[in-house]
Amino acid sequence: MAEIPLPDDLGERFTRLTEVIGALRERCPWTRALTHESLLEYLVEETYELVEAVEGGTAGPGRAAELRGELGDVLLQVLLHARLQQEAGSFTVADVIDSLTAKMIRRNPHVFRPDGSLRESSEESGIAAIEQAWDEAKKAETPSRISPFEGIPAGLPALLLAAKTLSRASRAGRRLPPTQASNAEFADENELGDVLFSLVRRASEQGLDAETALRAAVRRYTDEDAGT
Repeated sequence: MAEIPLPDDLGERFTRLTEVIGALRERCPWTRALTHESLLEYLVEETYELVEAVEGGTAGPGRAAELRGELGDVLLQVLLHARLQQEAGSFTVADVIDSLTAKMIRRNPHVFRPDGSLRESSEESGIAAIEQAWDEAKKAETPSRISPFEGIPAGLPALLLAAKTLSRASRAGRRLPPTQASNAEFADENELGDVLFSLVRRASEQGLDAETALRAAVRRYTDEDAGT
């Protein structure tokens, strides 16, 4: 794999970008009027545009250019939110970077020692062990959280919400909901997609909202878990 090395002046480039955003906050009326709340619609929009670029793009220079642009748009949202907190006297983007760096070191003990240095062992850990270490580190960060489902955004699209909930339940050793349909395995994601599409069609023909129905099913499941 041909990896492109990072430029020596990466820090200077990043600093220049934050300076540009700072100047826009000071001199551009539209940018100055932005708030955390008003930025949310752009964050969601830019995120979905990035998803579309990943899912629908073809290999080659064209896709790379599209991804570069969409990643920049998402980065802009992060920097704007950080800038708002800097102006409020709370924290800066440097604190965001430091916090993320510390989190990645803390949650990946198979790669890093506690001091951030790389482990010498080249032995790779299994995925299950990596996920367990991640979950244990996350639990230590927020010991007040009891349920494995805490922290899952309730506003996620229903399918993503269901998948995230089931993943958390499986990793925590919780009871999984029973299957209601055939136990036959799907040949691939195309077949799974056709089945899901067919279910949505049947629901629509009966005047039912598949998104609402699935979200309610996830809520019933997590509520039952909380009561046990």
